Amino acid sequence: MTIAFWCVLVAGLLPYTAIAIAKWDKTYLRHNGQPRDWEAKLSGVPSRAHAAHLNSFEAFPLFAVAVLIAAFCKSPQAIVDGIAIAFVVTRAVYIWCYVSDQATLRSLVWMAGLGLCIALFVVAAFAR
Repeated sequence: MTIAFWCVLVAGLLPYTAIAIAKWDKTYLRHNGQPRDWEAKLSGVPSRAHAAHLNSFEAFPLFAVAVLIAAFCKSPQAIVDGIAIAFVVTRAVYIWCYVSDQATLRSLVWMAGLGLCIALFVVAAFAR
């Protein structure tokens, strides 16, 4: 299995890291029967962590498909692996930016992550 494929796994698990931050204070356990009510009442760090959780799920499909297309097109594996690692790092930084309320940096990091997904498609387009 390639490094890029392992990065798909890590990227798929990152949303759960973000929601763990939101649930850190354990209030979720008291409201497990009505989790949507709990989410609606969040504020501050838990609210931002929940938003990072949702955005991480939104970013995942494009990345996963881009890695698969790059593999299918027999793109240079070292390049694909490097881009995939960079994507995972940007998504981890994105979560940190969201939780720590660094809005401008968060937006820049988000754009970098999108650019990395696009880069995977470009690498695939020029493969062979």
